[in-house]
Amino acid sequence: MTMKTAALDLFTKRRTQYALGRNLKHSPAEIEALVKEAVRLAPSSFNSQSSRVVILFGAASERLWDIVTEALRPVVPAADFAPSKAKMESFAAGAGTVLFYEDQDTVKGLQENFPLYADAFPVFSEHSAGMAQFAVWTALAEVGIGASLQHYQPLIDAAVAKEFGLPASWALRAQMPFGSNEAEIGPKTFIEDETRFRVFQGAEVAAE
Repeated sequence: MTMKTAALDLFTKRRTQYALGRNLKHSPAEIEALVKEAVRLAPSSFNSQSSRVVILFGAASERLWDIVTEALRPVVPAADFAPSKAKMESFAAGAGTVLFYEDQDTVKGLQENFPLYADAFPVFSEHSAGMAQFAVWTALAEVGIGASLQHYQPLIDAAVAKEFGLPASWALRAQMPFGSNEAEIGPKTFIEDETRFRVFQGAEVAAE
């Protein structure tokens, strides 16, 4: 039996929402503050705080998805492009987008200062990125804001960095379009516990 906790209740609310709108009761300033605090509180190895975030609202968010659309044209066959374009339009229909980055200068600094762990710091950075994304997604879900996590990097990296004047050391890791929930989300399905988990207690060991 699963213990009921406030944390698990919040995790349950965090779902992928593609039907986004702009009918939010929260102001851009409130959303900005929420995203910033969620990222601040997300853990990182050696407290490196390597995550960087760009928050786009309105026309700036629409511009991002225009960039993605144009980047996809050369790589998606023309006969199959309509569904891709529709998906970009659904993201642009939301209130905004959060871009998640990892600062490679921070990672390199850790590698120089702690050479024993040099090979591990890029991996640790990816852990930090995932936790920042989960923290923001969950925080948005708690206040009734829908979102999804997208990955169009590295296809769009250069164009997005140029459009928004971002540092060269920032490596794009994910895009999170968000907005009002304009459709119901179906129940989440799970694979069998026996496939996913192993539990050992005391001196138990796997049989040879």
